[in-house]
Amino acid sequence: MNARTDKMTTTGNQPPKPWYREPWPWILMSGPLAVVVASLASAWIAIKSSDGLVSEDYYKQGQEVVETLERSKQAAEMGLKAGIRLTENNVRVHLTGRQANMPMPSALFMHLSHPTRAGLDQRAKLSLDGQAYAGEIRLPASGHWLVLIEDEAKTWRMMASVMLPAANEVVIGGSDVARK
Repeated sequence: MNARTDKMTTTGNQPPKPWYREPWPWILMSGPLAVVVASLASAWIAIKSSDGLVSEDYYKQGQEVVETLERSKQAAEMGLKAGIRLTENNVRVHLTGRQANMPMPSALFMHLSHPTRAGLDQRAKLSLDGQAYAGEIRLPASGHWLVLIEDEAKTWRMMASVMLPAANEVVIGGSDVARK
């Protein structure tokens, strides 16, 4: 016997298997196949769902931001300050300005918003009552609140972060917040 026939007798005289009958090619191909399936699934999700990040009217929203900043700047230029006093169900705002002959608006709008709990936000229309503006509003929960005050014509606005409830009057205006 020669070396070739000895080899055939030890392996059982079976011909070699075709490649697709071996496990290793399939194991090696399973990784890239999983990546292809995952990328197709990701592409399908990206096409079918909206990311919601880009607004259709982004230009209009940008213009509104510019107008809002201009209204805040207008209040600072006018030297407006608002003294806010909150009681159980009422709010009184005493508005002062740098200009003595400044016309007082007929009404103010006040918006109290909580930075993390939108369900507690409140909005009130304040009418001129003598030298101050008065309206009804529930005394909010204690903590940090954003206070926004603007005139009825929306020509100016003041905004500040305040700590409520306050025992005294809270003064906002320009970039300062103080307690009397």
